Amino acid sequence: MTADTLDTRPIPTLLREDRGIPVIGQLLQFAKDPVALLQREWDHYGPVAPMYSLGRTSALLLGPDACGDALLNKDGALANEPAWSRLVGPFFHGGLMLIDFDEHKRHRRILQQAFTRPRLQAYTERLHPAIEKGVAHWDESESFPSYWKLKQLTLDIAADLFMGGAGDTGPAEMDRVNRAFIACVQAAAGIVRGNVPFTRWGKAFRGRQLLEDFLRHYLPAKRAEQTDDIFSVLCHIEDEDGARFTDDDVVNHMIFLMMAAHDTTTITTSTMLQYLGQHPRWQERCRAEALALGPAPSMSELEGLESVDLVMREALRLRAPVPVVVRHAVKDTVIQGVRIPAGTDVIVGIQFTHLMPRYWTEPHTFDPDRFGPERREDKSHRFAWEPFGGGAHKCVGLHFGGLEVKAIMHRLLCDYHWRVDPGYVPPLDYHSLPFPKDGLPIGFVRN
Repeated sequence: MTADTLDTRPIPTLLREDRGIPVIGQLLQFAKDPVALLQREWDHYGPVAPMYSLGRTSALLLGPDACGDALLNKDGALANEPAWSRLVGPFFHGGLMLIDFDEHKRHRRILQQAFTRPRLQAYTERLHPAIEKGVAHWDESESFPSYWKLKQLTLDIAADLFMGGAGDTGPAEMDRVNRAFIACVQAAAGIVRGNVPFTRWGKAFRGRQLLEDFLRHYLPAKRAEQTDDIFSVLCHIEDEDGARFTDDDVVNHMIFLMMAAHDTTTITTSTMLQYLGQHPRWQERCRAEALALGPAPSMSELEGLESVDLVMREALRLRAPVPVVVRHAVKDTVIQGVRIPAGTDVIVGIQFTHLMPRYWTEPHTFDPDRFGPERREDKSHRFAWEPFGGGAHKCVGLHFGGLEVKAIMHRLLCDYHWRVDPGYVPPLDYHSLPFPKDGLPIGFVRN
């Protein structure tokens, strides 16, 4: 839709009582309870609302119609790089999420070759021994810190699938790599936007350098010999025209992909553990499916875990790993009848849509059957459920991520039982990607 469309209106003016504290604005309100903030914005302003933070007023898009307009971006008015760069740009620059238009299309065309079905099958075969090794020393506990254990596990998996075992890398160095990823992700909530010691951005600059040094150390070997780990695949893949990635491209994509796979998988799997621990009937239903398979199910067998898939989809709905995505208007546009001038930042409220009663029955209730064939509430609107984004920037690794989550859950269901107090509500930290500050403790016992 063009900006000269008749009967459009400007972005609403933010009410004084909604502005939050000076300069920081509504950022702390979002970090404390984003769903409550977005609900209030929807109630006051509708699908295109003003949001003020760090001295800037952005257009906040709420509901599937407004979010869908931004994700599809039919007039090419919205770009990723200018918006994400202000949040985490120095630390994930060159990753697929931070490039746009023709350059994005070129990189995505090459990168898709790393996620073809034959390659996904090869990755699946590597998943099982990595998971088995990672959980081998998990002990029974009344307060097992599931989130942190899963975070370490997904990093170990990434070291194998992405790095081919990371060669001579020891546990201490992988721990430094893990902390570097955390620093880069948490930079999104930084107030001081510069390489200043003891700030979030200062820590992230050091984290990015560590990650680059780590990957460049292994790059020559990965260029020299093609294997089936993702690092090597990125060094050798090419599109139908023979285009390949440069060394800088490979490093940039590796840092972004490892972050995306590492953090989002941890959030989704820990959310599944919580809800299955609070709903033992669903846990037993999923366990029966898992036990019907062998110790290392194939890709097609993992895809056939129907109950696990329903639970995974419901977990992604209730706690989207990336609750909002950002864009920047590079030219004037119109979204749901509201004029968005060039230069405006746009915030796409994906998580809010997942909880709207208009599209979901009792939206705050854990109910995986809503995704079953008889109900398919996710089909109530094209953009009712979009945990992986949509349009040209839809997550390129979504199928890989689903396989990793299912492989982890298969192993845990076969080897363990767990329980979580039905009244437990995790204290979530939303300064970057949502995670439980208490580590999501569960009662964990071997079968």
